[in-house]
Amino acid sequence: MTRAQCLKCQRPLRACICAWVRPVDNRVELLVLQHPLEQHHSKGTVRLLQLSLHRCQVWVGEQFEPEHLARLLAVPEVGGGTCLLYPPDAQADDAPALFAPAEAGGLLCTRLVLLDATWRKSRKMLHLNPLLRQLPRLSLSPTAPSRYAIRKAQLPGQLSTLEAAVMALQQVEGPSPQLDELLTGFEGFVAQQALKSAAC
Repeated sequence: MTRAQCLKCQRPLRACICAWVRPVDNRVELLVLQHPLEQHHSKGTVRLLQLSLHRCQVWVGEQFEPEHLARLLAVPEVGGGTCLLYPPDAQADDAPALFAPAEAGGLLCTRLVLLDATWRKSRKMLHLNPLLRQLPRLSLSPTAPSRYAIRKAQLPGQLSTLEAAVMALQQVEGPSPQLDELLTGFEGFVAQQALKSAAC
């Protein structure tokens, strides 16, 4: 017997996350490349991110066909460009790094690529998709610990995909009350998942 499912978040009704969705009219488009092992993970944050952000695409896979990936990464608008959110010390090539905030009125990039995977899997995704290694990279320097208490981080300073996306958008677009609200919704999501785990 199949469990009743929420039509919006596509989760079982008893695990629905729609209450934590916070609409964000982001200017910078988010492209999330999600490892297949993360797609149905109950503690994953990408679905909440996708439901909240006005401009967000999610593609599932580990290795992408180069022509298809090139189309995803292409930016038709004049100005800006696509950059990858990834630590610069993980670079094994000459991809330029982006550190400075955008000039007033301008944007550092118009599309931001995130890899939703464990660090080990994300390094493999970079290896399997050379086009990603050629992108300019944006790095983060978290000043506060992650609020993602329901999954164990491998190293201090590591964030959930949602937290990393919010911090990156704040770095590129500037401070936003909508993004702050999304983090509040994220805290509710974390609390809900923690209660579920404790009940099991």
